[in-house]
Amino acid sequence: MNIKKVITGALCAAMLALSVTACSNSGNSDNSGNSSSSSSSSSSSSTQSEESTSSSSSESTPESVPSPDVVRIAALNGPTGMGMAKLMEDNEENDYGYEFTVAASPNDVTPLVANGDLDIACIPANLGSVLYNQTDGGVQVLAVNTLGVLYILENGDTVNSIDDLKGKTIFASGQGGTPEYSLNFILKENGIDPATDVTIEWKAEHAECLQFLLQTENSVALLPQPFVTTALKQNEGIRVALDLNDEWDNTGADSSLLTGIVVVRKAFAEQYPDAVNQFLDRYAQSVGYVNNNVEDAAQLIEKFDIFKAAVAKDAIPACHIVCVRGDDMKDALSGYLQVLFDAEPKSVGGKLPADDFYYGA
Repeated sequence: MNIKKVITGALCAAMLALSVTACSNSGNSDNSGNSSSSSSSSSSSSTQSEESTSSSSSESTPESVPSPDVVRIAALNGPTGMGMAKLMEDNEENDYGYEFTVAASPNDVTPLVANGDLDIACIPANLGSVLYNQTDGGVQVLAVNTLGVLYILENGDTVNSIDDLKGKTIFASGQGGTPEYSLNFILKENGIDPATDVTIEWKAEHAECLQFLLQTENSVALLPQPFVTTALKQNEGIRVALDLNDEWDNTGADSSLLTGIVVVRKAFAEQYPDAVNQFLDRYAQSVGYVNNNVEDAAQLIEKFDIFKAAVAKDAIPACHIVCVRGDDMKDALSGYLQVLFDAEPKSVGGKLPADDFYYGA
């Protein structure tokens, strides 16, 4: 099954039309159960004596659902942060109680989720499974928010196929995350040993790889959008040598390449289910706005220091920003994680997550 076609077809069209009701209802199934219980209690109380009516009515009244004072949310520079831009603006205007952090690296975010210092975070797709295993099921995935955005770029013209990477040095960021394991999988499926046939120089941030690529002739780098657009704008000698979406599909894997997801601390989701579902609805609307109002969204992206507006404007159509929830999210992500697990179990934390990992599915 080609998950990319499913997502970017009917699913993404639905998302971009802001049709978020079905997933929201799925996430609120507990509330419907409470309503049914309340109705049953009220019916029962009507048959009781006058003296007990007051007590029964009090017991049948649903407790008010708690709301958090603040929801601490983190996104990364790039597509995950870009999809958040309109929600950040709406939060300023309406005071939703969201506290946003925009980070340059997943290493700045994942420890804070594990320690309980963040409630919701956008992270690489495989790291959600890693965190789930590290925290004994303490995180859940809310949505897939970015499809494949990884490319091999060259400041030259020697790389035209995966085989051409043999003997090359590739500058990359994202070790331990989606970039490393996706690249390794594609190399191995093409008979290339990542440990011996190529040299991968891992950097802390994508910006470091970009600068080296811009300044060094015949250099090769693994970069995501919108850094790809930045590179092409700043140096005419740089070209897209390989699209990893295509290279992933060429392996015959029964899934598509994913890049990013949104996760939540399970304890937070259990304590504040309404707040989580409300965030998801607002985030889906934000993603739809960004994809459908590129110029205005680009200005918001720069306002919140996510990326420069001029680059974001050109990059948004190629960033594959989505908000895939519920069963569709589970189908897409579980298939991707299965491919990574089969290739390298440690890429997903040693074992695949159980069904409770998938919020609302």
